[in-house]
Amino acid sequence: MIVLKSPREIECMRQAGRVVAEVLELLREKIVPGVTTLELDRLAEKECAKRKARPAFKGYGGFPFTICASPNEKVVHGFPDATPLREGDILSVDFGVVLEDFFGDAAITVPVGRVDEGRRRLIDVASEALRQGIARAVAGGRLSDVSHAVQAHVEAQGFSIVREFVGHGIGRQLHESPQLPNFGPPGQGPRLKAGMTLAIEPMINAGGPAVAILQDGWTAVTVDGLPSAHFEHTVAITDQGVEILTML
Repeated sequence: MIVLKSPREIECMRQAGRVVAEVLELLREKIVPGVTTLELDRLAEKECAKRKARPAFKGYGGFPFTICASPNEKVVHGFPDATPLREGDILSVDFGVVLEDFFGDAAITVPVGRVDEGRRRLIDVASEALRQGIARAVAGGRLSDVSHAVQAHVEAQGFSIVREFVGHGIGRQLHESPQLPNFGPPGQGPRLKAGMTLAIEPMINAGGPAVAILQDGWTAVTVDGLPSAHFEHTVAITDQGVEILTML
C-alpha cells in the first residue's frame, strides 16, 4: 500500500534527508587514495551521533555497518573494510538515517583521485540517469515513467541497468511500497500523487547487467568484473513539483 505523507511528515523527512546529505558530503571529501572504507564507516557513525540520528542500515536485516561501501566492481551492499583505497578506484557509498522516526536514504559514487575516462563517464552517466528519473517524478505521471527515463538514458550511453535491485518508497520505514525498478516501459504502475516519497536509485554497470552475491550474503558484484556506479536521492512529490530531500 502506498503511503501519502502529510506536510508535517515531509518536513520530518526533510530533516532526516539533510543529515544524510551533510554526512555524505563529509565522506565525499575524505574519499582519497589511502583512506579505508572502515574509516569512512566510523566517521559516518560518529557524525550520526553528533546529529542525534540513528544509522538506518546498521542492524537492518543483520547488516553490520553504518554505510554500504562498494568499490569498483562491487555494485551495492559492500562491507567496509581495512583495505586502503587506491588511485583510480571508484567508490559507491550508500547511507541512510532515522531521525524522529523518519528515514532518509541516498547514495553517491566518487572517483578516488584521478580515474580513467571510462570510469569517469560511468559516474557521469549514472548521476545524469538519477537526474532524468527525478525529473519524471511528477504528480499525475506513472511510476514507470521514472523507470523508463533512467533506462533510456543509461542504455543510450552504452551501459547496462542492474535488474536485481530497485528503488522504493520510504518514510516511517526504510523500504515502503512501491518498488521502483530502473527499467521498463513508460505509462505503467501507480499514478504518482503529491505526498508520495520515493528513493530513486539507479545502479548501472560498465559491462553486462548480471550480478552475483559474495559469501558474506550481502555484497553484490558484477559477474564480468567491470565497474559499477550507484546514485540515489530521497524525493517528495508535491503539487509544485519534485523536491529532493537528500540534497544540500
